[in-house]
Amino acid sequence: MEFNKKLQELRKQKGLTQEELAETLFVSRTAISKWESGRGYPNIDSLKSISKFFGVTIDELLSGDELLTIAEEDAKQNKRHYCDLVFGLLDCSIIMFFFLPFFGQKADTIIQEVSLLSLTEIAPYLRTAYFVAVIGIIVSGILTLALQNCYQAFWVKN
Repeated sequence: MEFNKKLQELRKQKGLTQEELAETLFVSRTAISKWESGRGYPNIDSLKSISKFFGVTIDELLSGDELLTIAEEDAKQNKRHYCDLVFGLLDCSIIMFFFLPFFGQKADTIIQEVSLLSLTEIAPYLRTAYFVAVIGIIVSGILTLALQNCYQAFWVKN
């Protein structure tokens, strides 16, 4: 028997509605509906909660293929999480351009190293472009870090 049928059968044996089961497992009712209709699988943590709640093993809930599918989806989600974390931190590290001397500026006969804030020997439009680019990348990094745990949001595609 497939996972979706087993879950539906176990829920009905306990006399629970999808809403009641969702509240017990701390997930949405639509997640339960999705699992019972076969349109998706719960993550590993939810599977543990389901097996504990119904008093069955994960092996009893899932066939080998279903378990493999869930493990692959979980691995993909973890990879996306770590990539978002790394790239968000890298984007935020661009703030160093404001304070560390990464730019060269001619002063008399020598070239000094200056930060973006101290850079004066450059056209104003170019300096503005640098500022906009650096601030945009930093904001992008902050948003990436802030939104990486919003799995149910509309902007996250599986």
